[in-house]
Amino acid sequence: MHDIVIRNGTVVDGTGSSRYVADLAVHNGLISAVGNEISAGRREIDAEGLMVLPGWVDIHTHYDGQATWDPYMTPSSWHGVTTTVFGNCGVGFAPVRPGSQSYLINLMEGVEDIPGTVLSDGIDFNWESFPEYLDVLGSTKRVMNVGAQVPHGALRFYVMGDRGADHGEVPTEDEIAEMAHLLEDSLRAGALGFSTSRTVKHKAADGSPTPSLSAEDIELAGLAQAMRRAGTGVFECNSDLGPGEFLALRKFAELSGRPLSVLLLQVDTQPELWRQTLKQIQEANADGLRVNGQVGCRPIGILMGLETSIHPFSSHPSWQALESLSPMERVTKIKEDVSLRRSLVKVRPDDGHTKWMAQALDKSFELSNPPDYEPHPSQTITRRAERTGQDRWGLALDILLQGDGKGFLLFPFENYSGGSLEVVREMLVDENTICGLGDAGAHVATICDASYPTFLLTHWARDRKRGEGVSLEALVAKQTGKTAASYGLLDRGILAPGYRADINLVDFSSLSVTRPELVYDLPSGGKRFIQRAVGYERTFVGGIEVMCAGEHTGEFPGQLVRGEQRRPKL
Repeated sequence: MHDIVIRNGTVVDGTGSSRYVADLAVHNGLISAVGNEISAGRREIDAEGLMVLPGWVDIHTHYDGQATWDPYMTPSSWHGVTTTVFGNCGVGFAPVRPGSQSYLINLMEGVEDIPGTVLSDGIDFNWESFPEYLDVLGSTKRVMNVGAQVPHGALRFYVMGDRGADHGEVPTEDEIAEMAHLLEDSLRAGALGFSTSRTVKHKAADGSPTPSLSAEDIELAGLAQAMRRAGTGVFECNSDLGPGEFLALRKFAELSGRPLSVLLLQVDTQPELWRQTLKQIQEANADGLRVNGQVGCRPIGILMGLETSIHPFSSHPSWQALESLSPMERVTKIKEDVSLRRSLVKVRPDDGHTKWMAQALDKSFELSNPPDYEPHPSQTITRRAERTGQDRWGLALDILLQGDGKGFLLFPFENYSGGSLEVVREMLVDENTICGLGDAGAHVATICDASYPTFLLTHWARDRKRGEGVSLEALVAKQTGKTAASYGLLDRGILAPGYRADINLVDFSSLSVTRPELVYDLPSGGKRFIQRAVGYERTFVGGIEVMCAGEHTGEFPGQLVRGEQRRPKL
């Protein structure tokens, strides 16, 4: 007898094949049968009218710290994620020498916008080496499976100390050998890959560039050879991909013999650069390398509200004079004090933030309820103000004051140069890309893209009005079978006998994301955006039900994924 039999659901199996109605059985944490004549289970679930989908495999997150203190792994667990990979973009918390934790916190705070006080109070740092960090992850209960990558920034700083963060210094031959040795040991201990950052956008909280930005070819070659010796792991890179940059990354892939995964997105300053990069990815794969582009599914940007890290008035002296007040007290004072409101709207500080924000309002939108992530350019704050003759700063303030100061502006600064998501669709449908870029666990008070797997289905397979959509089957495969395979996790992401029973039961007709909200539930009362989902009826991890009707069941079957996982024998 099977442990569980899910009856009469519409199966979308994660391979890209057409959906079909069938029963699905689970036994000992694995899928034991899929078909129409399956014997009884100890537990029977009627899934008529529901879709039966693999659990989402989110390969680009920054839960490096949160995974050590939060067994629920929210917001991702609310959105059907059953396996998550962190240690991306060259930042993380291992290896770390005793007493040097503050540097890694400073780096993570700057690069991924996670408050240093949250990290200091939330993380115990009861490890030094990366294998010891994996042991801690493996001994911690949680709702989903996790995997970690070795971050270049932490590795470099561990070996070189302060010199590793000084971009006038080059590692010695012995230091490169030590980095390579530590990387090889970490991969053999179960690291899923090695990540680096080569973008000028990434800076520590003190403004210094990320350590890996200046890594030269000889250092990269030593690390690539370590990956080749280990024979496992993915090389993940966040790069500005300027002239010749992709060739350097391709050389790393050739030397290591390992897959390369690069972030692929549209930037306003070079809106066609992504096409060049995608062509280079296509050519590399045609030459026998294994390369993919990690793409998003909605605009990349920030949410601005009166309690977020950034908003149009955050540098204004009149606003800063209110910092001692509670959020509600600030809102009340602005609404009641006519002179204060006039100062915020009419007096423009002569500073960089205000000048930047003046340009941002040209591309910012009111975040509606339900959220519209493909707003028409005619609805920007500037153009709305022009049509009504209103001061655009006044319009922005009116929106932010809505709902007792809970209004939000959406400022998309990447993947939205043309005022639509058409370029994102082009990226999504290319066979050389996989889904990523949700940054779950990061940028906690400016974005909430951990919800992107839910948006991926609803917007692109059902709701899009401003252009063509994408088939549901292709989208599911992009977020399950293909993301899993990209990291060598060949035991999950597909609904077939022998695979892990990581499963979502979804009411597709009601599936939706809710409006983001800002809460203060991080360690030390730190704030973060959360965004929930509607339509996930049940989520199973290894055959154990972890979510039911949007609520956690109290089960914590999640495991640490150590290294590549073999495809089951069917």
